[in-house]
Amino acid sequence: MPILNRAAEMQDEVAGWRQHLHQTPELNFDVFKTAAFVTEKLKAFGCDDVVTGLGKTGVVGIIRGRQGEGPTIGLRADMDALPLNEISGKSYASTIPGKMHACGHDGHTAMLLGAAKYLAETRNFTGSVAVIFQPAEEGGGGGNEMVKDGMMDRFDISKVFGMHNMPGLPVGQFAIRPGPIMAATAEFTITVRGKGGHAAMPHGTIDPIVITSQLVGALQTIASRSTDPVEAVVVSVTKFHAGDAYNIIPETAEIAGTVRTLRKEIAKKSEERIRTICEGLATAFGAKIEVDYQANYPVTFNHAEETVFASDVAIGVAGDAHVHRGIQPVMGGEDFSYMLEARPGAFIFVGNGDTAGLHHPAYDFNDEVIPHGMSYWVKLAETALAA
Repeated sequence: MPILNRAAEMQDEVAGWRQHLHQTPELNFDVFKTAAFVTEKLKAFGCDDVVTGLGKTGVVGIIRGRQGEGPTIGLRADMDALPLNEISGKSYASTIPGKMHACGHDGHTAMLLGAAKYLAETRNFTGSVAVIFQPAEEGGGGGNEMVKDGMMDRFDISKVFGMHNMPGLPVGQFAIRPGPIMAATAEFTITVRGKGGHAAMPHGTIDPIVITSQLVGALQTIASRSTDPVEAVVVSVTKFHAGDAYNIIPETAEIAGTVRTLRKEIAKKSEERIRTICEGLATAFGAKIEVDYQANYPVTFNHAEETVFASDVAIGVAGDAHVHRGIQPVMGGEDFSYMLEARPGAFIFVGNGDTAGLHHPAYDFNDEVIPHGMSYWVKLAETALAA
């Protein structure tokens, strides 16, 4: 079926919610105003239950169908923003310096609220829909906290589905794949401890800057020489700090960065190689090198049956030509992965059109996406819970 007429009619209303959220971004778990806004809307829609404080500041609304008892499916949106100064120039731009919705979570929240309003009005399904609004997707692991808080068992959620906008994919199109669709993430901090001294007499020092510079290049061999070329791995050094003066070789240097992989085996091997490289360079240069390695989000892994189901629902909304069933995995991380570890489900991308990229200070969620995303959520719920 095409876009729901009701979703098209609600576009301006939902866009108003989205733009309000865009003006008042909040970070990590500190999404108190956003969660209060969501809670107020869900109660006004007539949700049968509205539970707050899950995973610290998450919100879940339960909508029961009018056609009797049945399973519960979960539909998830994220609420948090990013620590950026916005340069979009929009009339509804962020009013809070250093915070902006640069990943479209304001749009995700608004679309799921719109779907919740429709589903609460019509209730044309058997069983229940759990609309899940989670905090702290941007590095805080809010999805994991909600799972650990017992959300899946508390609401007897049998399957769970997520959606994220994708700049560059045309509005009205969807993209998905079975198996790994987004990467596992890890973060590392490496401290090189040498021997400082006068910059004019480097022979009397153990220069941590020279050693760390060698280390930056050596880490790139994890992808180019230590990993099968058909496997996916990214090792990016994103910080390099050392020294404070022109004429002093410092005692220490520090780098930090991220590792992205699509398989647990590659993730483990990458960590091992980082530690081995550091040990080798420390021995070669007579320095001490300390590695702090923190595994973060797991792979976002789409379950086969649910991926086919989600693809078919998207085709019903957008048409077969506008649903890409075999996209390349994205090496960004996503904490919906924890929910997919807890229950079968699928994560899908919806086109945001020709906009600035995610996490860019000029990014803005495209409000033309709203009826497409709403229609997908509604049809997914009604189809999954058909009598």
